Amino acid sequence: MIKLQYTPEFKRSLIRLFKKYRSIREDLEPLLDTLAAGQTPGDRLQVSGDVLYKVRLRNKDSKRGKSVGYRVIYYLKAQKDIILVTLYSKTEQSDIQASEIQNIIDRYLR
Repeated sequence: MIKLQYTPEFKRSLIRLFKKYRSIREDLEPLLDTLAAGQTPGDRLQVSGDVLYKVRLRNKDSKRGKSVGYRVIYYLKAQKDIILVTLYSKTEQSDIQASEIQNIIDRYLR
């Protein structure tokens, strides 16, 4: 059984985005189901040797597809532990720096 964990940063982002995009939880659900099934979708990122992935998700509220949807960064801590690191809307933030991802992971894990 895969254990999904959420950083405080991810939770804050979800709450903030939910105020603007009411279907965000519905948009995230397929990803969470996929992760819980043990699959690792998305593009692998190189951040100081950690196994991280970035997934593009469609924003149903914007009705414009994945390119302007959400980005979810998650950390594969072990085969059975996945930590959702951060979440952001592509319309609000163009990209996230590797150093920012590393800071979130360091605060959460150490």
